[in-house]
Amino acid sequence: MIKLEIAEKVEGKKKFQFREVSYNLSMHPLKFALWLFIVAIIMFFAAFTSAYIVRQAEGNWLIFELPKVLWLSSLVILISSATMHWAYLSAKKDKITNLKIAIITTFLLGMLFLYLQFEAWKALVADGVFFAGKDANPSGSFLYVLTGLHGLHLISGLIYLGIVLWATFAGLVHQKRLLRIEMCAVYWHFLGLLWIYLFVFLLINHAN
Repeated sequence: MIKLEIAEKVEGKKKFQFREVSYNLSMHPLKFALWLFIVAIIMFFAAFTSAYIVRQAEGNWLIFELPKVLWLSSLVILISSATMHWAYLSAKKDKITNLKIAIITTFLLGMLFLYLQFEAWKALVADGVFFAGKDANPSGSFLYVLTGLHGLHLISGLIYLGIVLWATFAGLVHQKRLLRIEMCAVYWHFLGLLWIYLFVFLLINHAN
């Protein structure tokens, strides 16, 4: 809540009077903390992608084909974002059964995404692209780091989904108690957008 004093000229007089005006700019502390966390993650990945471009320009940069499975994992995470939105809408409409199904579906899709990322790593190793060692190249190392760090954040999203699912079965998520599902949806959508950004970034810069 912000309160301001505004000066107004009194009609017909060379005097001013003040009146108090209130603006409600409040945000739940947990939502505010979540947005701060998201901003921190954005800065973190912006630093890594900037470092990617700088290191690429220095040379000694191995060119290899990105694993095809990354296209499938990108589709999976987009679908999971849709099911997460379905969960949020179900909570708003008090459709608790649909809410449970949507959260479980989103969780399973998140697990599938992680599995596909692991398959992408296996494909890289099969192609001779390693994270570290005498045969490693910065190009491959950056790919492992970017996908791995995103995977770690997605695991945190899965943990959050599990907490929200428990709260749903406990009757703590419904039409009048939306904070948990709102925050979970925001974070999950963000993780989806973050991956799409990373994937497009890799597609554009990987072969340059």
